Amino acid sequence: MSDLDRPPSPLPSRRDLLKVGAAAGLGLALARPGEVLSAPLVQTTVPLATPPMEEVRIGFVGVGGMGMVHVRNLLSIEGARFTAICDIDPAKVTRAQDLIEAAGFPRPQGYSRGPRDFERMCQQQDIDLVYTATPWEWHTPVMLAAMRAGKHTVTEVPMCTTLEECWELLETSEQTGKLCLMMENCVYDRPEMLCLNLVRQGLLGEILHGECGYLHDLRAIKFSDSGEGLWRRAHSVRRNANLYPTHGLGPIAQCMDIHRGDRFDYLVSMSSNSRGLRLYAEEHYPAGHPKREEWFALGDVNTTLIRTVKGKTIVLGHNCDNPRPYSRVNMLQGTKGIFSGYPNRVSIEGRSPNHRWEELTAYYEEFEHPLWKQEQVRRATTGHGGMDFLEDQRLIQCMRAGVPTDYTIWDGLAWSVITPLSELSVADRSRSVPIPDFTRGRWETLAPMAVHIPM
Repeated sequence: MSDLDRPPSPLPSRRDLLKVGAAAGLGLALARPGEVLSAPLVQTTVPLATPPMEEVRIGFVGVGGMGMVHVRNLLSIEGARFTAICDIDPAKVTRAQDLIEAAGFPRPQGYSRGPRDFERMCQQQDIDLVYTATPWEWHTPVMLAAMRAGKHTVTEVPMCTTLEECWELLETSEQTGKLCLMMENCVYDRPEMLCLNLVRQGLLGEILHGECGYLHDLRAIKFSDSGEGLWRRAHSVRRNANLYPTHGLGPIAQCMDIHRGDRFDYLVSMSSNSRGLRLYAEEHYPAGHPKREEWFALGDVNTTLIRTVKGKTIVLGHNCDNPRPYSRVNMLQGTKGIFSGYPNRVSIEGRSPNHRWEELTAYYEEFEHPLWKQEQVRRATTGHGGMDFLEDQRLIQCMRAGVPTDYTIWDGLAWSVITPLSELSVADRSRSVPIPDFTRGRWETLAPMAVHIPM
């Protein structure tokens, strides 16, 4: 056994992991059809829309890197107003307050007394929406506190990190009647929305298969002494799973009508050896440095296969620990054509040259998604080339108009639950694991997401 293969001492043994998998398997067998480890319900519906409101008063939790991207976006969106800012770092609260005040708005109340000061913030009366961009493990606690205090709530990705958190969020939304959403920016990216339009126009035919993922060299970020480096590496120490499924999976799911005529049925998952983070630490830190003593459960490359109830298939990848250019893959195969990202290209039978790809740019004039025709979206300069602005704009527009949001709590949960379910599969020799039906059968009757979205 090489030194790289030595198991990390603080982690549970494989036998312990298999016990967890076996216990979960028992839960799967005893659960109601299509559900996993669910608690009793008070209500059986979730809100798809808020009552119309002239302005959306926002309490924001976590104003670090991505948090400030959203703050800047929301400052330029009509009807959005900040009334509270919360962060464990008082300097970050002050920075956000100063930015909001400089934009001509009243200075919001600040909250920075400790890691749970968001609970005090949620009691503030002039808040309609609690928005969180904290480290992953705080997403669910912030959202639960918000809903229990009578506020609507949204979060950066992922929505939750465990199966139990998924059910707790769903049931709290049902009990309180409050909107609870995950803000997945990649479903709003320009190529992904053009692909959705191609699907709705029937150019790709019947959709059969998708490939997607999050393939991004994050070694330097994970080992950083600031920002995500303070917390993200710890997930690689503890978990062997697809840790970040939603960026790739969300766009594929929208084109496959997940929760709008189909749903995820089950998955299998496996991971490669763990190498990249250990090698990076050895190359960048001297002998005896604490970061060279860390061991990682996360396999460098995770591959998860998903099958839907209607027979569509998805290959979902994760690789953040090796040298590679960024990619979400974003491939969709239909009976009449294929769309593929990185690089963006398309081939449609009867339209494209035979057995040849076409550049996606040739399709924008005819098939540009209406939301991307907005000049304000095209000019957006903060965050990922416009898609971050568009996701924030759509949220505020829908809440002000009192119409259903583009995506539901069920979407955020189904995309996020892949992490804990893939962890179970990996731990038990890639066994098949059912994916819960968070809609409890409503996926069969919900209409597919429209291209021309009414406001």
